[in-house]
Amino acid sequence: MNFFENFWDIFWWLFIFYAIFAFLYAVFMVIGDLFRDNELSGWWKAVWIVLLVFIPFLTVLAYMIARGKGMAERSMARARKSQQETDAYIRSVATASPTEEIAKAKALMDAGTISAEEFAQIKSKIVV
Repeated sequence: MNFFENFWDIFWWLFIFYAIFAFLYAVFMVIGDLFRDNELSGWWKAVWIVLLVFIPFLTVLAYMIARGKGMAERSMARARKSQQETDAYIRSVATASPTEEIAKAKALMDAGTISAEEFAQIKSKIVV
């Protein structure tokens, strides 16, 4: 065997491995989308699953063609919802509550760092 035969054998093996991985990823994306879709009835979901079991490649291809746009829309909606929930959580954790801000300002006033007038200004900004 020379080097090029081995190289193409390795290349072919990597290509096959990538193709199988991509196919399995597509199958799991289809299955996940099937179970997340609220518009599709249980019977149609069962039909798609049975078809995935018996003729997987053709079924994945047909699903992507027939329901690909809806699949993308559901995925984007799920991503948007997740981002909004993450942003809301970060806002709730990152910002101090008004009572904490007033307590910090009171501690600064007690330490003599700020005057009573400055404390009143900070308090009025927080309370509003």
